[in-house]
Amino acid sequence: MAKILELENVSKWFPIKKYLGRKSYLKAVDEVSFDVNRGETFGLVGESGCGKTTLGRLIVRLYQPTSGKARYLDKENHVDLFSMNEKAFQDYRRKIQMIFQDPYSSLNPRLTVLQIITEGLGYSNLSSSEKKDLASQVMQSVGLRPEYLFRYPHEFSGGQRQRIGIARALIMRPELLICDEPVSALDVSVQAQVINLLISLKEQYDLTYIFIAHDLAVVKYISDRIAVMYLGKLVELSDSRELFSHPLHPYTQALIASVPVADPKVRKLTKLQPIQGEITSPIDPPQACLFASRCPYAMKKCHESVPELKSAEGSHQVACFLYH
Repeated sequence: MAKILELENVSKWFPIKKYLGRKSYLKAVDEVSFDVNRGETFGLVGESGCGKTTLGRLIVRLYQPTSGKARYLDKENHVDLFSMNEKAFQDYRRKIQMIFQDPYSSLNPRLTVLQIITEGLGYSNLSSSEKKDLASQVMQSVGLRPEYLFRYPHEFSGGQRQRIGIARALIMRPELLICDEPVSALDVSVQAQVINLLISLKEQYDLTYIFIAHDLAVVKYISDRIAVMYLGKLVELSDSRELFSHPLHPYTQALIASVPVADPKVRKLTKLQPIQGEITSPIDPPQACLFASRCPYAMKKCHESVPELKSAEGSHQVACFLYH
């Protein structure tokens, strides 16, 4: 399968000033590498603060990386998104769009829906009527009426606002769409509608998704492959079915075990073991496995060196000394 994106040792460290002028770094993303195949849905999961949203914003260059490469494999050429200047990146900004988590803060309340959706077309040669026609088309694609174009964001519900955010991304005709927890702020019934909408739009517009979430049930439903992040590092990467049927990393095992079970009979048989210990600080973390302080299988080696992400079984990759 053809690749559309390659991340190689991508890092984002935020400088923090401490006492006596000493500088420290919060390592939000640290040496992350993975590939995304064209046409797939690549899930990125982890608890809050693990760096998954920061990684998504790095890809669309809302943040500047500390180090690493992000190669976009266009049909014509391959380019490093991080090394391009802003003017050169404009062509690729159209191809890589993002849907944000909060539908309330991601829309400008002073603009109409038409202005919000067509804002990205400002530098095109399209006339006002052509922009309106395109906006009407994407509004219908996301399940909203074209006459809503002249309303303001405060007149819509949370689910409708998120659909407007999706329409804003779609009007640019992107190839890669980064979905940053697009349903986490919505009611459960609305979540299902938006997820099914994203699945249908993927086929309709021939899209590739990077789906960022902390809800494992949602990620399992929509993703082809899943990567698990913990404190800025990738700890496991596998096919979706393989990950849930045979998780290798102790952190992934704990995450899957914590997913709520609807059947009370099955819930009684499930022995949920909460993760013990304190979370390692992401500020100047030690050169060791960051999960070692909470891992029930931690060995001496885990506290002394950093495990690399390596193949364990076929395409299943894990960063854990238990399998190396």
